[in-house]
Amino acid sequence: MQAARPQTQAAATRCRKATIVRSTAAPATATKLNTKRSEEIFKEAQELLPGGVNSPVRAFKSVGGQPIVFDHVKGAYCWDADNNKYIDYVGSWGPAIVGHANDEVNEALKAQIEKGTSFGAPCELENVLAKMVIERVPSVEMVRFVNSGTEACLSVVRLMRAYTGREKIIKFTGCYHGHADQFLVQAGSGVLTLGLSDSPGVPATTAAATLTAQYNDIESVKALFEANKGEIAGLILEPVVGNSGFIPPTKEFLQGLRDVCTKEGAVLCFDEVMTGFRIAKGCAQEYFGITPDVTTMGKVIGGGLPVGAYGGKKELMQMVAPAGPMYQAGTLSGNPLAMVAGIKTLEILARPGAYEHLDKVTKRLISGILDAAKETGHAMCGGSISGMFGFFFCEGPVSSFEDAKASDTAKFGKFHRGMLEQGVYLAPSQFEAGFTSLAHTEEDIDRTIEAARTVLKSL
Repeated sequence: MQAARPQTQAAATRCRKATIVRSTAAPATATKLNTKRSEEIFKEAQELLPGGVNSPVRAFKSVGGQPIVFDHVKGAYCWDADNNKYIDYVGSWGPAIVGHANDEVNEALKAQIEKGTSFGAPCELENVLAKMVIERVPSVEMVRFVNSGTEACLSVVRLMRAYTGREKIIKFTGCYHGHADQFLVQAGSGVLTLGLSDSPGVPATTAAATLTAQYNDIESVKALFEANKGEIAGLILEPVVGNSGFIPPTKEFLQGLRDVCTKEGAVLCFDEVMTGFRIAKGCAQEYFGITPDVTTMGKVIGGGLPVGAYGGKKELMQMVAPAGPMYQAGTLSGNPLAMVAGIKTLEILARPGAYEHLDKVTKRLISGILDAAKETGHAMCGGSISGMFGFFFCEGPVSSFEDAKASDTAKFGKFHRGMLEQGVYLAPSQFEAGFTSLAHTEEDIDRTIEAARTVLKSL
């Protein structure tokens, strides 16, 4: 999310008053957005930040046009620097599962700020959140908190290698596990969006130790193990792909991975940075009933603050310093603000009906969009699991990155812009999943479907 533009209390009040008027209006016909202030801010940013952003997909390169510069968020909505209001289906790329700026989370954060924002020392909050994670996630017996999903994933690869004494790892084409060197080989997300297959600056020796297989194709995995006997430390995957667009696995595929890793003595890691606590209380591994050896987490686990974690069986986790010889550290790891936000977010998600709500609104959303596409004569496929969804402009089905590449990205770019005009904020890339939250209402879904129908008619 873009950094918010400071505003006075009076300006904030005027902004919110304007919002009340707009929120009662019908979605109506598309009008040219006034993005003057966003354009000014982004123009300045391009002189200050590489590409004008601090994370590549935000630059709108794959959808064209001017990025929207955010000013503030609340619930299921975001407002830009020009006070345009949108129904938000990005949710800070997943963490805002209980809604943006949730009152309960905010109150917990305010109370913690009075006690301190960073300790660099143990605090009881780490124990509280660790217990919640261990209780919910089947594979986790011990956990280490870090500061991002990238940090969690690169730490897990080091753990795989330390535990097995092997060097090679397997990942899947189109899956993204952060920007560590070993993952920028056939990566998804922003790498796909920008048309980069790999990244300059990654040593050839590092890339050579990363083997790639095809998602939902167990035979491609078995072939790699056969060709690299006794050399593969582990395998990492998104149990539901969100960085090539939304691509669910077959349960047979996940079970096949579990079986082959067990047989070959390799470590199986589910990268649940995106799916963790979003598609089920116990993450994707609970949803599918397949337990990996280690799990990486992020986004939801920090309630919107920068955080990540990795955890697994004790015999693996006790390899990590200071319990064992594998070194990994972080000055802000276990940050008290991140712990508090994560604790409160997981508390809210544990309440009756939370995941039922996510499942209900998300199914209605994707079904409505697909129906609108069919009515207006556009090839589109897609699906959802709980609060995670996605769609492609192609006939489908899409079961791998290779299938996703067949989608009409130019049409998606036009659709994305049209939805902005209609007051709906979608991820600015065909190769990103979308997210709902507990704050999304039936009315929000209805307005979004009508907006999609209007835009699709115009394409």
